[in-house]
Amino acid sequence: MSSRKPHPLSSRLASVLVVSLVTMGIGAFTPVFAARPSAAAPDSKSKDTDRQYVLTRPALVVGIFVEGLDADYVNLLRDNFGKDGFNRFINNGVTIEDIDYGTDIDPTAATAMLVTGAAPSVNGIPASRVWDSETRSDYPILLDPANIGNFTDETFSPAALKVSTIGDEVRIADGGIGLVHSVAPDAQVAIVLAGHAGNSGFWLNEFNGKWSTSTYYRDVPAAIAKHNYGVTLSSRLDTISWTPSIPLEDYPDLPEYKKLFPFRYNFPARDPNRYRAFKASAPGNHEVAQIGVDYISSLNLGGRGVTDMLNLGFNVSPYPYGREADTRVETMDAYLRLDSDIASIVKAVEKHPGMANSVIFIAGTPGPSGSKRDEDKWNIPAGQFSPKRAVSLLNVYLIALHGNGEYVTGYHDGYFFLNRKFLKESNLDERLIRRESAEFLARMSGVTAAYTIDDVFERRAGENPQALQRNTSIKHAGDILVTVNPGWEISDGSSESEGGSHLPVIRNVANTSPVYILAPSVAPAKIEGPVDARVIAPTISRILRIRSPNAASLPPLRLGKR
Repeated sequence: MSSRKPHPLSSRLASVLVVSLVTMGIGAFTPVFAARPSAAAPDSKSKDTDRQYVLTRPALVVGIFVEGLDADYVNLLRDNFGKDGFNRFINNGVTIEDIDYGTDIDPTAATAMLVTGAAPSVNGIPASRVWDSETRSDYPILLDPANIGNFTDETFSPAALKVSTIGDEVRIADGGIGLVHSVAPDAQVAIVLAGHAGNSGFWLNEFNGKWSTSTYYRDVPAAIAKHNYGVTLSSRLDTISWTPSIPLEDYPDLPEYKKLFPFRYNFPARDPNRYRAFKASAPGNHEVAQIGVDYISSLNLGGRGVTDMLNLGFNVSPYPYGREADTRVETMDAYLRLDSDIASIVKAVEKHPGMANSVIFIAGTPGPSGSKRDEDKWNIPAGQFSPKRAVSLLNVYLIALHGNGEYVTGYHDGYFFLNRKFLKESNLDERLIRRESAEFLARMSGVTAAYTIDDVFERRAGENPQALQRNTSIKHAGDILVTVNPGWEISDGSSESEGGSHLPVIRNVANTSPVYILAPSVAPAKIEGPVDARVIAPTISRILRIRSPNAASLPPLRLGKR
């Protein structure tokens, strides 16, 4: 047997071939992980081990997710924006003005759709809160008692998220060396943005003002420690106020009466909802932006030879703690301040690692569909629909038809839940009971329509049956879905606002949620017409040259190259 050692060049070629074959097997958009050496100066005497390496993929991707972002407001306020916020994205990037989520879904479900490329029926996240038929109460979709909280009693994890996210794929692409972090006011949005493989996901605790996380994630960045142990929010909140950032006469399309009295919001210690109100305010957005800027610099994001990702959550939905139903001034001011916050993030990226090495995108998610009731003097038709009363009446109706028993266990988020255990023990046809229940509920005052879950999954329900079916999770759905008349209040049940300041009023108004993408490899463009929200994840993945999340079944948008 020959004892000759293999030639070094032969070993290198074999290694390259193995890496190439593995890479080709992963997928069309998986990058080759080898880095290319930079050109050395003519007089350089550096050896291979001393060469500088340049990543062939973007070094940093920043996702800015904005609840309630509306393209109409962005376009209205463009003349009031600076050059490095929204205007920079519109002028130099790709603008998608109308992202279609299919049906009315909440920010948690919409965020999950954006980062997974999959609808709730696949990704497992149909809403922020879902119903438990055993306890007859609702609970957060990401509740996980197996993981305790840091700086909070809340127990969350991404276990309910059934598929991978963009952040997960960023981590996988570089073998776990790349970093993925998220910061958002809301706990569940923060966790969705961090994904399964993220290094950290932090949110603002609405009881103590601390930036909190789950023990599921291992990292506590220095920027978080500074805010929790240094100059804390609880020590500063008394001094923070939210007032108009420009003269009232400079807000566009504002009626004269709205220019008379400027708003002012404080967050005093005596207010038990101070942190909750702060989270929904423009100053709350600024807090997130400051932490994001700190993350980029202190963690050296984008400067480590791999791709890092930072996801940030913001909110420009109508301020629920406003003194009037008309909060146009507050909303416009929130946009102006967010524009400045986005500009600060862009400038931080410009400083390091540089825009030529980075991808930044802004993605809007729908805000709350309810609003405050208009004043009685306007004579807008209105009423109150009581789910509690409807449950009682439906149960009495079914007793009259089929005998004594408890047929209905509760109501949550538009769905009535039947007592399936009782129906099975009574040998009753569940499908028949659902149909009888839907026919009864459809005749109640304030009800526009009622559908059985059979109608939903057989695509016979709603104005967009296909979208309703894919946005429904069979694990969490009830038995009868009811839609309530526009202008009516939901007078009780789990859908009541958390702050308890007002009852939600139904408004069937479609909001245009935009997406803006700024990437060095992508030519500026404007895409008009509805674009399925599920294409955003594969589109961003294509720009990053990594795999799409594993449930992203739609192809990416074909964007022009620079």
